[in-house]
Amino acid sequence: MLNIAVLVSGRGTNLQAIIDAVAVEGGELAGVARVVLVVSDRPKALALERARACGIPTAVVRKKDFPERTEHDRQVMAQLAAAGAELVCLAGYMRLLSPEFIQAYEGRMINVHPALLPAFPGLDVQRAALEYGVKVAGCTVHFVTLEMDSGPIIVQRAVAVAEDDTPETLAARILEQEHQAYVEAIALYAAGRLRIEGRRVRVLPG
Repeated sequence: MLNIAVLVSGRGTNLQAIIDAVAVEGGELAGVARVVLVVSDRPKALALERARACGIPTAVVRKKDFPERTEHDRQVMAQLAAAGAELVCLAGYMRLLSPEFIQAYEGRMINVHPALLPAFPGLDVQRAALEYGVKVAGCTVHFVTLEMDSGPIIVQRAVAVAEDDTPETLAARILEQEHQAYVEAIALYAAGRLRIEGRRVRVLPG
């Protein structure tokens, strides 16, 4: 049983997708993984309410309590260690992580990004994609490395761009794919089917 910790800052829809995949009978992660902790830097994040409603332990480590990034991250890492987290999932966590944190969880921390990396890293990516005129957008689940939004890619899902799309409508369709892609990536990790080879993630046969 894989112990997962999820780091959140906002609504927690990707967190909910993970919880459902673990808790629902027949879910892709049922009997395979469990969420042992949800950590947020924002005490009023809706994601914390989602976790508490399901009986999942939560922790809040606020920026104002630990303004120095390394110290903040050490506090988060202490929470993860105490919970026995084996895989860390970033789900709308709006803080840049310190090199110490990233290196401590190298190969054991993943993130979902609402674009087909390496295109459109960073923020406000749907607006950037529409302004660029792309015909296909999507999402990427990748391992976290020192360079933001640049880690080896585990899963990608494509979404066609409609002529009348706005950043909001495109983001909503991509979010649906994020939920599926994130669960798929966790399932592959839990099954031991991911092998990092340089920049490439090889998916081993099941």
